[in-house]
Amino acid sequence: MDILIQLFPGISSLFIQDPIIAVGRIALIFLGMVLAYLGFKRTLEPLIMVPMGLGMLAVNAGVLFLDTGVTGTLMLNPMVSETNELMTIMQINFLQPIYNMMFSNGLIACLVFLGIGVMSEIGFILARPWLSMMVAVFAELGTFVTIVIGYKLGLTPGEAAAVATIGGADGPMVLFSSLIMAKDLFVPIAIIAYLYLSLTYVGYPYLIKLLVRRKYRGIDVEVVIPDVPAKNKIIFTIIVCTLLCLLLPVATPLILSFFLGVIIKEANIEPFQKVLETTVTYTSTLFLGLLLGVLCEAQTILQPKVGILVVLGIVALTISGIGGILGGWVAYLISKKKYNPVIGIAGVSCIPTTPKIAQKIVSEENPYAMILPLAMGAGVSGLIVSAIATGVFVSTINMVGG
Repeated sequence: MDILIQLFPGISSLFIQDPIIAVGRIALIFLGMVLAYLGFKRTLEPLIMVPMGLGMLAVNAGVLFLDTGVTGTLMLNPMVSETNELMTIMQINFLQPIYNMMFSNGLIACLVFLGIGVMSEIGFILARPWLSMMVAVFAELGTFVTIVIGYKLGLTPGEAAAVATIGGADGPMVLFSSLIMAKDLFVPIAIIAYLYLSLTYVGYPYLIKLLVRRKYRGIDVEVVIPDVPAKNKIIFTIIVCTLLCLLLPVATPLILSFFLGVIIKEANIEPFQKVLETTVTYTSTLFLGLLLGVLCEAQTILQPKVGILVVLGIVALTISGIGGILGGWVAYLISKKKYNPVIGIAGVSCIPTTPKIAQKIVSEENPYAMILPLAMGAGVSGLIVSAIATGVFVSTINMVGG
């Protein structure tokens, strides 16, 4: 028996662990397989789900007996904070250096925001600036509703606010805010956020069809992107970045990262632009997905509060989707029926997923309708509104000590 334990510790460890943990490991192994396959099939976002699914199944299958006699893995330990222990474990666990140097301090979120910024077009916001911002504000509804529900369910103000930011559908923002406001729940909140953001591919089309009748889904709109000189765009970017940093200094790393990407694009600095659009963005996304998967250990996922977080994540994204479409209807009325209400879903700032969903749904009814530029404008506005909401939450919670 001892020989078998030594030869196959991954299997034998299942029989000495708490049965709940063992069952959880097996379930997460199969879930990882499913996520990786659905990513391959493009049912879910492949850039996140393929590495995340593989990491999830590997960390739950690859359990072994450590020198201390306890079970563990050679992946990473997110709870290590004592300096000497951390320096030792960084030489053992193969993803520990990446986690501590890029993940636990929010750097990876900032790198993703750099990539989003360099791929964003400020001109899309300027096409319908007030309507885009209004839709984005409506699409933040899930965040504000969820923070109240979470607090009523027994979460601390910081924990409730951190999970509520899932409603903004902005993965890097969730990572950043949960690190600040709910460090103990950072791992499950991050995992739940990215799982659900991939599920918007599946769920939001049904929500749109439920709330927008077919004859309205095919409305064509006139999209006039103003021919704004690059100099004016750069001035606009600098002013907005400065104002947001002054108002929300706690969110400055993300604000700076996003607008640095924007200004690199508008200034046409090609060497930086190419590196950010390809190498930085995709490398960060790869390690983001892999680390999220590796963090999905059964002990972490089976925390008592995780069940509440699972429910609140669904609530946040569902209500934000409803709020965004409601904003689309308001914009439709304000514009005297010259705005497609489907665009409202793009105010939930899961860029480029929600704008692509909006265009796909509209194209099914009217192949000649092009609403993607306005949808991207609403999505970029959603990023800005999410940053503002997060900054307000963090500042307010720091004031009350929550």
